Amino acid sequence: MPIEQQIVSDRQRQPFPPGYWTLWTTVALDLVGFGIIVPILGRYAERFGANGFQVGLLFASFSLAQLICAPLLGRLSDRIGRKPVIVISLIGTAVGSFVTGAAGALWVLFLGRVIDGASGGSLSVAQAAVTDISTPDQRPRLIGMMGAAFGVGFVLGPAIGGLSALGGPHVPFYVAGVLASANAVAALIRLPETRRDEAISREHSPAPAPAPAPRAVVLRQIALIGFISTIAFTAFEATFSLFGHRRFGLTEGSAAVVFLGVGLLLVAMQGGVYGRLVERIGVGAVFRNGLVLVVAGLAVLAAATTWPVLILALVLLSIGQGSVSPALTTIVAERAPAQQRGQAMGFQQAVYAAARVVGPPVAGVMFDRVGVPSPYLAAASLTVIALVLAIGWKLTRPLASAGVLADQTV
Repeated sequence: MPIEQQIVSDRQRQPFPPGYWTLWTTVALDLVGFGIIVPILGRYAERFGANGFQVGLLFASFSLAQLICAPLLGRLSDRIGRKPVIVISLIGTAVGSFVTGAAGALWVLFLGRVIDGASGGSLSVAQAAVTDISTPDQRPRLIGMMGAAFGVGFVLGPAIGGLSALGGPHVPFYVAGVLASANAVAALIRLPETRRDEAISREHSPAPAPAPAPRAVVLRQIALIGFISTIAFTAFEATFSLFGHRRFGLTEGSAAVVFLGVGLLLVAMQGGVYGRLVERIGVGAVFRNGLVLVVAGLAVLAAATTWPVLILALVLLSIGQGSVSPALTTIVAERAPAQQRGQAMGFQQAVYAAARVVGPPVAGVMFDRVGVPSPYLAAASLTVIALVLAIGWKLTRPLASAGVLADQTV
């Protein structure tokens, strides 16, 4: 049997490819560190005289740095391998956390967040590594479970941050820095270099056939849809605590409990249900139906004035977003050529970062000046546009040659 067929055959017999759980743990720990910092960063910045606008800029600085650096890190991982880029990124995250914790002035806080954001490309590189070690049939399930690692990080992170804050306002950032440092050491020791399999396969394979069509155009279309859908979801994230207080009298604590429930639903959806749905109806159908559920959830949320309606809205929104996010990543993996996966994933993450820069302030202005339900009605309208574009560009249809497009070198 040729070596490339043997590699694929070996992978298909394994429910989890070698190195997958190491990647999963690396991402989960990285997101735990992120979850430690985010809930307390605003109050921490107030100690240095930051006003609301400056706090917003502090969050935006992270996303702007990620916007610039994620594609560069992704492209670098295509050239030198996934492992060194992930390790370097984790070290950068540790440095950024320590700088933030040691800050004595507001500008140092900005420096720490920029360093941390510039190192945020480890997530997209890890996703590219998952596509390296999996077959096309395995990818939806494994990418969905990788999305669940994001949810686990956001569930555990705030709890650890809250407990460590009892030791002082600087302590959570030091904890995040130590966690990132330990994660970097563990990745250096245990993480496999996933690009090696492809290099071996290319070395023993005949020259690949010319790549069939779309490539860059399709990836830009996917990026635009991802940008629109991410803006829509950030409108919910940025304003729900205000919405909950205005209509339901939610305090900071009770709003956090609601977000915890949403996070658990996202973990359940991405960690188990998503993969099974893809096996039954395909990635495109899951993506399309997920967008429909997001539209429904946002529309119901805008009208919610009672708890049963609010719960229904949050369930619809969580199931929909839990389908859309991993489906977009899977579609990118299907369409991107194997030798450019890191660049494609990095570009997609940069697009999400750009959406997180734009979405929250716009949603906040609409909430203040247009009306309480306006961010969700606007977000639902944007999601309808994303759905129409996805159908019009045929991104919700099965890709008959996905294995060819995404695995020409395997």
